[in-house]
Amino acid sequence: MRIGRLYFINKILLQHGLDELIPSRWLPWYARLARKLIFWISNEHKDKSAGERITLALQALGPVFIKFGQMLSTRRDLLPPAIANELARLQDKVAPFSSDAATAIVLKSLNIPGLDLVFSQFDEQPLASASIAQVHAAVLKENGQHVVVKVLRPGIRKTIDADMELLYTLAGVLQKWLPDGKRLRPVEVVTEYQKTLVDELDLMRESANGIQLRRNFEGSQSLYVPEMYGDYCRHDVLVMERIYGIPISNIEALLAQNTNMKKLAERGVEVFFTQVFRDSFFHADMHPGNIFVSAENPENPQYIAIDFGIVGTLNREDKRYLAENFIAFFNRDYRKVAQLHADSGWVPADTNIDEFEMAIRTVCEPIFQKPLAEISFGNVLLQLFNTARRFNMVVQPQLVLLQKTLLYIEGLGRQLYPQLDLWQTAKPFLENWMKEQIGVRAMLSKVKDNLPFWSEKLPEMPDLLYDSLRQVKTMPVQIARNHQELARLQLETAKANHWVVVGSTFIIVAAILPVYVHHWSFAALSGVVGLGCWIQGWRHSHPKSS
Repeated sequence: MRIGRLYFINKILLQHGLDELIPSRWLPWYARLARKLIFWISNEHKDKSAGERITLALQALGPVFIKFGQMLSTRRDLLPPAIANELARLQDKVAPFSSDAATAIVLKSLNIPGLDLVFSQFDEQPLASASIAQVHAAVLKENGQHVVVKVLRPGIRKTIDADMELLYTLAGVLQKWLPDGKRLRPVEVVTEYQKTLVDELDLMRESANGIQLRRNFEGSQSLYVPEMYGDYCRHDVLVMERIYGIPISNIEALLAQNTNMKKLAERGVEVFFTQVFRDSFFHADMHPGNIFVSAENPENPQYIAIDFGIVGTLNREDKRYLAENFIAFFNRDYRKVAQLHADSGWVPADTNIDEFEMAIRTVCEPIFQKPLAEISFGNVLLQLFNTARRFNMVVQPQLVLLQKTLLYIEGLGRQLYPQLDLWQTAKPFLENWMKEQIGVRAMLSKVKDNLPFWSEKLPEMPDLLYDSLRQVKTMPVQIARNHQELARLQLETAKANHWVVVGSTFIIVAAILPVYVHHWSFAALSGVVGLGCWIQGWRHSHPKSS
C-alpha cells in the first residue's frame, strides 16, 4: 500500500511538471537519471503557470497535501504572489464531489427518506469545497433558519490513512538516519498530526468544538461563533447557522467599506492569545478560508470563525512556560528566555546558558520594534532552526498545532495591517494574564473555585484532626517498636547466614571425604550435620513473627 501510494504521489508530481520547477543544478546526477528513465510519465500541464500546477497537484494528492498548501498560502512573505494567490484557492475552492453523493450522505445520516422533511430549501450546488468536506446552503423547515450543511467527502478516511502510513515510514527513516532525528522527533510529530486529522473526520466532534468556542466568546465584540444545530449533526454531516461576512482574504472589500484595519489586526492577536491563555482551547485551523469579518460595524470590526474540526489545548505547565517565555521575550530578557528553556527541558540541562542567551539575542534583537512588513520571516525562521540545532533543542510535538496557528495569525496580520507591532499588541494581554495567575487575585480565585469541595469536607475536619493528633502522640512508641523489630530481624538474618556457611562447609567436606577415607560413615555424618545446619539456617531466615 505504501509503495503504491508513493508511486501515485510521484506520478502526480511529474504529471504536473513540478520537477521542472527545480533548477537542474540543484539535482544530483542520479535524480536527473531517474527522471529520464521514467519516460512514460510526461508533463500534462505545460500551458499552466507554476502556481496553477502546484495547486492542481496538491488538490489531486488529497487532504494532507491540501492542508500544507493552505498553510503556505498565508505566507506571502515566503512565496511569490502569483503562487500564493493560486494556493489560496485550496482554502475553499477545492474541486467538489458529486451533489448526488452529498445528498445521499445527508439522507442516510439523518435517516430520512427526503430532504424536505428537514429542509424547506437545499441548494445542490455547494457554497464551498475544501480538503475534508464541502458545504451546501439550506433553510431549516422547523424555524426558517438559514444554515449550511457540511458533508464529509466519501472515502476520505482511506486516502488519509494511506498518506499517514507513508508519513510514518518517512518519519521513521528520518528519525533513525538523520543526525538531528532524535531531537526533531518526527514520529511523535506525525502522531500528533494524525490525531488532529482523524479528529477532523468526526463532524460530531467539530459540532462540540463549535459549541465550546461559542460559549467561550459569548457576547464578545472580537469574535462571533455561529450556532450549531446538534439535533441534525452526525459523524459525517453537520448543520450550522449560516454566516454572512467578508472573507478575511478579500482586502479590497474590507478597505472599500472603510474597515479599521489596525483594530482588526490587533483583535486577531487578542483573539489568539485569549483562546490560548484564557481558555486553553484554540481554533487551530485559522487559514483565510475559515475566517470572515462582519460587515455590520466596519469601525469596530468583528471576526467570524467557521470550521472547528481542529482545535488545540495546552496543559497548565506548558501554558505557564509559554506565557513566561513570551513576556521575557517582549521585555528583551533573553537570559530568562534561555533559563526557561532549560528549566522546561526544551534544551539539555547541561546547556551553556550564557551562549544560549547570546544566540537568542542575535536572532531576536534585530526584529524588535519593527512592524511586520519590515521583518524577513524566512530569515528569522532559518536562524531559529540553526539555533535549535546548535543547542540540541528538542521539538515539542504537543506545541506543533500552536506553532502552526501562530504562523497563520502572523500571516494574516501581515496581510491586514503590515504596520502592526505584534509585540506591543500582545505584551499587555500576557502581562494581565500573568497577574491573574499569581498574586492575591489568583489566590482568591482558587479559594473561590475550591470552596464547594472544602465546604463538603469541613464537617470531617475535627475527626481528621483528632485522628492525626493521636497518631502523632503514639508515633515515638511505634518508631521504637519498629526499630526493635528491625534489629531482631537483622540478628536472625545474621544467624541464618552463619548456619548456612557452616552447613555448606560440612556438605563440601562430605563430598571430599570419600576420596581420602574409604568408610562411608564419616562422609554420611558430615552430610547429615551440614543438612542440619541448613535446616537451622532456614528456620532463622523464616522466624515466627513476635
